[in-house]
Amino acid sequence: MPHKENISGISLSSKKETPPCPFEPMRPSYLLRDSSFYMKLAYNQALKAWEEGEIPVGAVIELGGEIIAQAHNRVEQCGDPTAHAEMIAITQASAKIGDWRLNGATLYVTKEPCPMCSGACVMSRLGKVVYAAADVKMGFLGGAVKIHQVPTLNHRLIVESGVLEAECSQMLKTFFSMRRQNI
Repeated sequence: MPHKENISGISLSSKKETPPCPFEPMRPSYLLRDSSFYMKLAYNQALKAWEEGEIPVGAVIELGGEIIAQAHNRVEQCGDPTAHAEMIAITQASAKIGDWRLNGATLYVTKEPCPMCSGACVMSRLGKVVYAAADVKMGFLGGAVKIHQVPTLNHRLIVESGVLEAECSQMLKTFFSMRRQNI
């Protein structure tokens, strides 16, 4: 990829070469639709993100046992800083049910949501968010800040963490390690 430079001589090309993904998709059993089942689907979405040169984060939204949205990061592809897996999944889910209020729905995501996505989880009235890997720097559902516990919010969000934490953390760590080696 050719590098563009601005007048200061700083590279404007931020997209790095993405190494091939060494992880295999998970094969969840459709017989037991528990948190692990939905997180495995989110994990598989994260693998798609990796294959497309995106940071490997995947999301699934479930309502009443039905999958109403599945998405992965598309920031680079869309050239849109808001094209996070969670944001795309929330938009898909709202379109699917015909309402922006996702009352009773659960978001499963492979990495703790950032400030923007955490806010969207509250604003969309999700009932619950389940994330795998914590983000102590940018996570706003427990890692850096617990935005869902702000007392003035008009919606309460249930948050659960740790489902497939080791697998999702390993994928993210491997992605960034391999990408740094490819600089």
